[in-house]
Amino acid sequence: MCVEDIEQVSQEMEDLDDGSTNKKPWPLLSRGDFLSTQMENWVHKDSPFPLAVVAGSNRLESISEETVATDKKHDLLTNFIPTLRSGEWSDIGGRPYMEDTHVCIADLAKNFGRNLMSEDTVSFYGVFDGHGGKDASQFVREHLPRVIVEDADFPLDIEKAVTRSFMETDAAFAKSCSLESALASGTTALTAMIFGRAVLSRCGTAIEMSKDHRPCCMKERRRIESLGGFIDDGYLNGQLGVTRALGNWHLEGMKEMGGRIGPLSAEPELKMITLTKEDEFLIIGSDGIWDVFTSQNAVDFTRRRLQEHNDVKLCCREMVGEAIKRGATDNLTVVLVSFHLEPPLPSIIQRARFRRSISAEGLQSLKCLLEG
Repeated sequence: MCVEDIEQVSQEMEDLDDGSTNKKPWPLLSRGDFLSTQMENWVHKDSPFPLAVVAGSNRLESISEETVATDKKHDLLTNFIPTLRSGEWSDIGGRPYMEDTHVCIADLAKNFGRNLMSEDTVSFYGVFDGHGGKDASQFVREHLPRVIVEDADFPLDIEKAVTRSFMETDAAFAKSCSLESALASGTTALTAMIFGRAVLSRCGTAIEMSKDHRPCCMKERRRIESLGGFIDDGYLNGQLGVTRALGNWHLEGMKEMGGRIGPLSAEPELKMITLTKEDEFLIIGSDGIWDVFTSQNAVDFTRRRLQEHNDVKLCCREMVGEAIKRGATDNLTVVLVSFHLEPPLPSIIQRARFRRSISAEGLQSLKCLLEG
């Protein structure tokens, strides 16, 4: 699911707006990614302490704060006081091992004991879709949020801080690996940081927030070839199905070596959008979710469930269960961030009117048919 550039995303947001000029939406920063069909998992397309086994589901290890964070500031121009609620659920799926991890932190700075000059709460959510073992996804989940908070540019220049933190976390993982098996693991990442708040479903319409970093993506292919890499049968250098990932340091010539940049990048692509009261929730999921859900399908499913019971965690569990029913075979992880205490309102679908007509040739054919 290759998503539009930020200008296109911004245009989508403007097109969906009601045209009012007196709105001043809250900023949302979504971040991240190195990933597959999902990571890209924003609404379309993405963890660990052993938790209870429920209805046969293997709950994935997770770092999660089940809190409701209400913004202290009230934007008088929009009458919108965003309220964050988050839920998450994971399942091993049809795989022998669970390699997904995820994280939900309602107040990033407070979680790591840092006082910010601003009164705004910075929330952090992420899904890390591991491959080749869970060492990389676990390491990134445990270290990336702290590295971001401790960066000198956080939170004033968040784009610089996040980009640098991804690269530093990747390098730190390489240094931490004492076993060759751990060095061989890797992970894609899809994260969102919300200042004041965030977005994904706007009035029931799915808005793509991420890009699928696959070898088939022409932009990624050009980047790879400019760095001396190549695509063979849909795989980066004939070995890896993703083009951006943390970890995978065991693959020779893939990463930066001796000052030379390799084709497998840990640098994230950043997207920034703004929130209004029409924005309902954000979905972050791993490949197992997006293998069987489209973006709009996931939004529709989530809206129906929230309208039924308004429980974000239960909604995540139900989405994972539905994915399994649809035949998902990969690990499954989904994080849902709602921006309101109330459930989404029913959508009013405007059906376009079409004028139906038949050509003269068609009329003649119909006449001949009726006359035998």
